Amino acid sequence: MVKNYIIDTSVIVHDPGCFFNFEDNNVIIPIIVIEELDNLKRREGMVGYHARIAARELNRLRERGNLAEGISTGQGGLIRIELDHMDMGFVPPGIDTNKNDTKILAIAKNLQNKDRSIPTILVTKDVYMAIKADAFGIPVQDYNNDKVLCDEIYKGYRDIYAPSEVINQIFNGGIREKDLDLDTPLYPNEFLSITGSDNSNHKVLARFDGENIVPLRYARQSAWGLTPINREQKMAFELLMDDSIPFVTISGGAGSGKTILATAVALEKVIEKGQYSKILFVRPTVAAGNDIGYLPGTEDEKLRPWMGSFYDAIETLMGFRTSEKDDDDKTPRYSRKPLFSVDSFIETYKSKGIIETKTFTYMRGRTLSNAMVIVDEAQELTPHLAKLMLTRAGFGSKFIFIGDPSDNQIDNFLVDARSNGLVYTVEKMKQFKITGHVTLAQVERSPLASIAEKTM
Repeated sequence: MVKNYIIDTSVIVHDPGCFFNFEDNNVIIPIIVIEELDNLKRREGMVGYHARIAARELNRLRERGNLAEGISTGQGGLIRIELDHMDMGFVPPGIDTNKNDTKILAIAKNLQNKDRSIPTILVTKDVYMAIKADAFGIPVQDYNNDKVLCDEIYKGYRDIYAPSEVINQIFNGGIREKDLDLDTPLYPNEFLSITGSDNSNHKVLARFDGENIVPLRYARQSAWGLTPINREQKMAFELLMDDSIPFVTISGGAGSGKTILATAVALEKVIEKGQYSKILFVRPTVAAGNDIGYLPGTEDEKLRPWMGSFYDAIETLMGFRTSEKDDDDKTPRYSRKPLFSVDSFIETYKSKGIIETKTFTYMRGRTLSNAMVIVDEAQELTPHLAKLMLTRAGFGSKFIFIGDPSDNQIDNFLVDARSNGLVYTVEKMKQFKITGHVTLAQVERSPLASIAEKTM
């Protein structure tokens, strides 16, 4: 049955190409939404960028016909702009009828009443809009086209049991996937934590390289003084160190080691070994207050407060590299401080073009070649922006997305735990041999951080 889908501004700002994702149904865009997009087009950051992309998509449609009358989707439905049906007769006293949300709800309610034979549904990502629509008896849905709908998000590894003979074969070079009795096929670069079925003390961490199940290559190595300290960190370290895997995603809670692992490998490969020409730290700027464009100062000065996680990671790593050791004890002691500050270290390498800090506003049109690109807080991205970032990849680059995709760590109202750019890329890219993902499970920052992460 054909349905009428009323599209809210929040959906278009989340996915500016959403108009074509409703199959043979009618897509109705209230004129108020067009007005709101017009007001958003000059905003800095992802909201303004998506508003401008949506304008270009609508302009292409306008070239094919009259948007007020409706333009065929090519699948049996129509896309049209609704100019009428804003009667407020159903709105109870006390509701502000001048608000755009109320006008959009009025269009949805009046279209619903006009023809009960066609289901009319409001599609929004705005929670308050959804609550009000429900109160007015308007069917409401979230936009699910790019939402991850699987029961469990891919974590990049699995725990299994196998005979000690099989574990020994892995240690000696590897086995084929068919040599294990697995319920489902492995994805390329998926890890296995294997425990002996006949000896629980016999264990191995292994990786499926797309052809064979092989032992880890880098688990006992360090980068910029940092050595992974738990099994998930060893898996992530394996992906970060392997230059044949140009796209790595790492998720995990606060203090699990995402940023420091990625930063350590980047410093090792760029500054220590010169395998890449530069490090690019990228972070989406999602704030409760003014966007970055309204803040005073240069781009670097504006970004400094947002880059605290990278500065903290580098400060910790500098402590590792300048620590002394007792003659009788190989454990490092933090007995002396670095000879230079973190800020001076970063500014020195920035002046040489070896370290860059950027936000997504300045990524469009760039091609990033022979660089290590670390995208922090990737759970704040929309799937559209995640795709934009990955399409910047030039030859010889390695991209690393890190973040915590749980709802309590997302400040961007356009995404949630199932529709953000991090989980979207994890699910879309897990099938390819040149990508890898690991979810870090343990908090290593401190005992206090671990307790807070688990209990609060």
